[in-house]
Amino acid sequence: MGRPAVAALAFATVAAAVVLGRPGLNTVVGCGYGSEPWPSQTARDWVTYADHVVVATPAGEQDTGRQDYDRGPVAYTVDRLVAFRTEGVLWSTERPRHAIGRDFDMVAPGWRVPRATGERVEATTGDAPRLETGHTYLLALRWDEGGWTVLGEGAAVPFDDGVAGRGEWCGRVLTEADVAAAERFSRKDDRSLEKALLGRGEAAVSRELARAEGR
Repeated sequence: MGRPAVAALAFATVAAAVVLGRPGLNTVVGCGYGSEPWPSQTARDWVTYADHVVVATPAGEQDTGRQDYDRGPVAYTVDRLVAFRTEGVLWSTERPRHAIGRDFDMVAPGWRVPRATGERVEATTGDAPRLETGHTYLLALRWDEGGWTVLGEGAAVPFDDGVAGRGEWCGRVLTEADVAAAERFSRKDDRSLEKALLGRGEAAVSRELARAEGR
């Protein structure tokens, strides 16, 4: 990255404390709390609980699910309904709950608005992307209650330029080298698919999923 060694070490320390939010650091300043509706960390989780694994790009967004508060520092919160373009389907279960289309919508973290300023502040989910336009993602999707959702924080991976770990993460734009530096501070027993795929492309994703299915 062309940085002095001291600067690189300083970045790695900050990244570990602020960017990753692995268990033990889950209450990350500016990165929210982790959410895991279904197991999402391993390739086995993905092929067990997801309907499809796709590469997708947000093409647009609109506000949805606004919630107003009569008291407290936050005036209201609002989610985003993100319209995705499906760039590729890397895996599907034999009997998906719903077919994946060329385009699909999904609710993503939106904004919170402090009463004092009235200005929008990005809402983020622990250890996961916000899912923003201008970036591409690897997503393990499940059809639930009439809409698409990712399995959990481990099932949304930055995937700019077809490289896992490159792109938007927790509202920040990182390279795979940035993430690799931060990963040195994560749990030693972290065997997540996200970590295994770091710096790799679609072929590696397909191999990991096929191996998890026993093929």
